[in-house]
Formats: sequence, structure tokens, C-alpha cells
Amino acid sequence: MHPLSDPKSQSFLPVSEQSDFPLQNIPFGVIERPDELFVCASRIGDTALDLNALQQLGYFDDLELPEGLFGQEALNEFISLGRPVWRAVRSRIAELYAAGSDLEDKSKQRAEIEWPIAEVEAVLPVFIGDYTDFYASREHATNVGSMFRDPANALLPNWLHLPVGYHGRSSTIVESGVNIRRPNGQSKGPNDPAPVFGPSIKVDFELEMAFITGDGPTGETPIPVERAEEYIFGLALLNDWSARDVQQWEYVPLGPFLAKNFATSISPWIVTLDALAPFRADRPNQEDPSPLPYLQQDPKGANVDVHLEVSIAPQGHPETVVCQSNFKHMYWSMAQQLAHHTINGCLINAGDCMGSGTISGPEKGSFGSMLEITWNGKEPVTLSDGSQRGFIEDHDTVIMRGYCKKDGLRIGFGEVSATLLPALSWNPASTSKN
Repeated sequence: MHPLSDPKSQSFLPVSEQSDFPLQNIPFGVIERPDELFVCASRIGDTALDLNALQQLGYFDDLELPEGLFGQEALNEFISLGRPVWRAVRSRIAELYAAGSDLEDKSKQRAEIEWPIAEVEAVLPVFIGDYTDFYASREHATNVGSMFRDPANALLPNWLHLPVGYHGRSSTIVESGVNIRRPNGQSKGPNDPAPVFGPSIKVDFELEMAFITGDGPTGETPIPVERAEEYIFGLALLNDWSARDVQQWEYVPLGPFLAKNFATSISPWIVTLDALAPFRADRPNQEDPSPLPYLQQDPKGANVDVHLEVSIAPQGHPETVVCQSNFKHMYWSMAQQLAHHTINGCLINAGDCMGSGTISGPEKGSFGSMLEITWNGKEPVTLSDGSQRGFIEDHDTVIMRGYCKKDGLRIGFGEVSATLLPALSWNPASTSKN
């Protein structure tokens, strides 16, 4: 049996039982080595694997890959080669690193390939040309609609008919560990006579998953929902930072703008859909109303059972878990999102990032944002140091983790974390008017 098909297969590399990266995972990313060389990589346990070194040593020769494919600072060219190539490379890596393989005793070659994860930096794994953020959790949309509009009609009329989304900025998507700056912007409270400018006082996280696409069809060919997953390279964790006070003032009539475009954090290891296959989950029913035909999809196995967790760590203090949710709660699946995205002829490219939207479950403890957890700051949470939070304060670190677990097999994403820094001071008098 191939090691990827056997949940009991082990690598000759050390892998703890709590690791997100056993032999059955084989995620893809990009690392900066200690010699400042950037290469495409995979990971088993706490060891990063230099895919460029594997290619140069001839381990991918029979796959007929382009020369220098993995000696790059992004995975885009690899992703462009399509699903059969993704599968072939992942399969070969698992064969090479299964216990008892020929590579196990080749210490000289392994020294060129393997790097302790603590000695490398996992960086942004793809060049993200386009970023779309969806709004696909019914619980989240209901909570927000109840807070800001009409609790009796929390969902807008279109929400149950299509996956609502908006185009975001890819220029400020950063990898885990990059600190985030509190944004400045306009806000206006319900009792304020006029808007004011200054640092946002309601900076929030949004617990999301992202899927990274391959190249879509050329021309104006939509992607059918039943084939959409053929164009999904893999998934990562996503924190789509938000400034809620800015958002509430600006979002009518065209939706999020400055409240969302200042920062989005993504985890550095992309986990393939094949690795997540054992953890498929049913999507919620969509019968009242049923979607239009191009969005109709068998709900069985349409989602993925990913356990998600968010913690806040005040500076110098331990973290406190404030949310435990699950990706399986999503009303609109990834396939439906991608099918809808392309139904009008919109093109997708290798490395495009699609955010799920905030992932909220049915209970307060599973809400995926501070906006919901504290009900817009009215019900603050208490952290490990005794302090309370309605929203994120300066020097707080937000950590998101996600993993799947079933029958003793654990496949995870690692984490995405970032610390919120104080806003930059801005003095209009010192700004050039030229």
C-alpha cells in the first residue's frame, strides 16, 4: 500500500503524535534557508524538505518537471502544472520519506535536503495576484445582520441564493509572524454629528480558511461546480483582520474597503485537498430555497471537518482560547464559491487566494470574530492576565490553529499568528500638498 493511502505509515523522520505534519500530509510552502536562498519546500514533522535539492539530485527526473521548478520564491509555476503533477510530486515525496526507503541511509544527500524547521523561515508560499473574500457562514451573516440591521431579517435577500463575496487587496496579505499595524481611518458612531479620523478602536480578527487556486480555463469558460475542486491546489489558515468601526461607517453602499484592506495573515503551509480527503464532511442543506442549477451540489462530503481555534495572548502573558469552531459549518462550499466566481467568465490564475469568510458555528464559543464573541464589545471576554477584551488591543498576539483528526490520523495546518502594533501617527499639517 502506498504510504499516502495507509494511515499507519510512518516516516523515518521523527514525527510527534501531536504534529500537524505526518507523512500523510506533505504540504507545500516556500522557505528561506540559513544561507538566504529561497526554495519551494515540503514538511514532515519538524523537518523542512528542500524540493529544489530533491530535484537537483534527480529524484523527480521521471516526472519530467521543468528545470529549476522548485528553485523559486513562490509555488506559482508548480501550481500552474495542474492536479496530476501536484499528486505525482506529493506521492514521490511520501515514497522517499517512508520508513525503510532507500533515501533513509543516504546521509550525505539528506544533509542537502533536510532542514530543521527552527533554522529556516517559512515565507509567503505563493505570489497572490488576486484575492477574493466570501461571506459564506450563515451563522456569521445572521449575527452581523442582527447587530447592525434587523434581527428579524438578518440575512439580506440575496444571501441564500448565492455566495456573497468581494474583491480584496492582495498587496497586504502576509505570512504568519509578520506584525500588523493598527489602521487609521474614518469612523462615525450613531450619536456622532460627523465622522472623525484616527486609529480604529475596534480592530478584530476574522477566523477563515483560504483556498489557493490553480489556473482556470482560458477564454470565458465557467468552472462547473462538480469539477471545481480540480482547480483547488490546497488550503491554509487565514486571519482577515478587520476594523469594525471603520467598516460600519463605510460599508454602505459598496461594502468593505479600508476596514479590510490593511492586513490579511495567512499560514505558510498549503495542505492539499488530497491530504484532507479522509476528513470530508457534509454541507448544510440548501433546500429552502434551493440554489439555481449552476450552484446545486450534492451536500455529502462537500465540506471539510477542520477543528479551528483562536487564542489571544497579551504581551508577556499566556494565551487564552476565545473561539473553537469548525470549517464544516460553512453554508456555501468551496466548490460553490469557485463555480459562482467564474460563472460570468471571470478568469482565475495559479496562486489566487479565496477566503471563506468568517467561520462561525451555532454557539457563542464557536463565533469566529470578536465582533460576535463580545457582541460588538458589550460582553467582553476575560484573558489569562485578568484583563478584558472587547476587541484586540495594541501588542496583543492573535493565534489561529487548525487540524483534522480521525481514527488516529491528524493532518493540520500549523498556525497563523500576528501581533497588533500601535497605529502610526498622522499629522495632515506635515503632509505634502503637492
